Amino acid sequence: MSTRLADYDYDLPKELIAQRPLPRREDARMMVLRRAQQKIEHRRFVELKEFLLPDDLVVLNDTRVLAARKFSDDGAIEFLFLEQLDARRWKTLVRPGKKLRLGSTVRIESVKGTVEEICSDGERIIAFESELDPLEHGLMPLPPYISRASDAEDASRYQTVFAETPGALAAPTAGLHFTPAILGALPHALVTLHVGLGTFRPVRSENLAEHQMHEERFIISEVNARAIKQAARILAVGTTVVRVLESARRDADNIIAQHGATDIFIYPPFEFRAVDMLLTNFHLPRSTLLMLVSAFAGREFILPAYAEAIRERYRFYSYGDCMLIL
Repeated sequence: MSTRLADYDYDLPKELIAQRPLPRREDARMMVLRRAQQKIEHRRFVELKEFLLPDDLVVLNDTRVLAARKFSDDGAIEFLFLEQLDARRWKTLVRPGKKLRLGSTVRIESVKGTVEEICSDGERIIAFESELDPLEHGLMPLPPYISRASDAEDASRYQTVFAETPGALAAPTAGLHFTPAILGALPHALVTLHVGLGTFRPVRSENLAEHQMHEERFIISEVNARAIKQAARILAVGTTVVRVLESARRDADNIIAQHGATDIFIYPPFEFRAVDMLLTNFHLPRSTLLMLVSAFAGREFILPAYAEAIRERYRFYSYGDCMLIL
C-alpha cells in the first residue's frame, strides 16, 4: 500500500473526458470490479440490481447543488460564491485570480464589489455595495475539466433526481445515473454531505499523510440511520457517502442519527467499517477520490482497471460512466 502521491497517477486522453451527459441518465456503462476474484466485467448501469441481494441497502447523498456561479458584467471574471459572511460580504473563488488583487473592484449585475481580503488558499472576500443573491440567475458550477459554459441542460442533469437538501458546490456524480424508476426499485436510504471544494483540491504533498482535507457538513436522519443499521450489506453510491458512513462509524459503534462534519481523508491502508460495496465514477489522477477507491479496492487493482477503462473507451469524470466495486 503506497502513500506516495506519484503512485496515484495515470494518463488520460482528453477526448475521454465527458463534456456532456448521455441523452438518458441510465445509459452509462458500468465496469464491475470483483475484489475477491480480482476480475473485471463490462456491464451497463441498468444491470445494477442484478448485483444486489434482498437485504442489501443502497445509500445515496441527497445534497442539492447550488447554482452559485456568476460572471462579472464584462464577462472577464468567473466567481463561485462559497460562503456568505454577512449581508453584503461573500467568500468567493475567482478565476482568473490575478485580475482581482487586494482593493480591486468589480461589478456583478451592476452591483459594485471590492476585494477586502485574499485568503491563504487564494479565495477572495468581496464586499458589495448592496445585497447580492448569487443563486438568482446563477449557473451550475461545472468542474474545470468540462471545457464549455454551463447551460440549461446542466441545470437539471448536473443534479441527481433525488437531490433535496441545498448546499453543495459540486454534484455527487455517482448518483447522476439513477432515474426515479431505477431508484424506486431498490431498497435505499439517504444521507446528506454538502460537497465542497476541499474534495477536489489537489494534493500537493508527496507524502499523503501530510495532506489535510477541508471539513464538510453531513446529516444522517433517524429513519435513515435505522435503515443503515439493519442492512446486511451497504452499497455506497459515491465517495461522499463513503466519507459520511466511515466518519460516523469511527465516532460510534454503529451509525446513529446526527448533524456532523468530517475532514476524513481515506487513502491506503484504511480499514472500512461501514461500506461493503461502492458505486463510483472514474476520478482524476492524483486526486483524493482516486486514493479513496484505491483504499477500497487496492491500488494494484484500481490502476490496471483504469488502464482497461481507457482501452475500452469509457467516458470519464462527472458526466462519464461508472464503476461498481464488489
